[in-house]
Amino acid sequence: MTKAGVGLAAVVLLAVLIFFAVSAWSRQPAIAKPSVQPINFPHNVHVQSYKIDCQYCHADARRSEYAGLPSVERCMGCHKIVAADKPEIKKLAEYAGKQEPIPWTRVFKVPEFTYFPHKAHVRASVACQTCHGPVETMTTVAATTGPSLANDMLNLVGFKPAPPALTMGWCVECHRRENVTNKRQAPLDCVTCHH
Repeated sequence: MTKAGVGLAAVVLLAVLIFFAVSAWSRQPAIAKPSVQPINFPHNVHVQSYKIDCQYCHADARRSEYAGLPSVERCMGCHKIVAADKPEIKKLAEYAGKQEPIPWTRVFKVPEFTYFPHKAHVRASVACQTCHGPVETMTTVAATTGPSLANDMLNLVGFKPAPPALTMGWCVECHRRENVTNKRQAPLDCVTCHH
């Protein structure tokens, strides 16, 4: 093979590698960004000021794979009286009056091929903040999760940065750490999350 042929093969191989790296990186399954919600819900006020536990509103977390969202009726249980004159509560009352659920925009999401049971984590006394960050301090829930190009590039050149939150590596590291430090039996088998 000539020098030109070797150079061309190297360029083609590099292009194929870049294509695969970019296409794999572009499948970012667990991105959680600040989102525009139909009603501004200040977690910090509800949790810090009124000491409402996460599971009061996200009651399905202890019995389901999904944490769930509170029904309009649950919200109105307090807000028929509390802050009923505030603009955001008036929006809530409109949904209640129409008997419609609030169309919240989803913030946290794992890939479709991943099974994540909230109930197993709640039963193991894993704090919500472990995965979701300091939600109790947020006025708008948001997080930086999922794959990142910077992490992928650092891994590619041999560095071992900590994996971003809500990625497979991050979850596996957490399970391993819990098994060692807290003597838990967090599963490490692939079919636990992928089935």
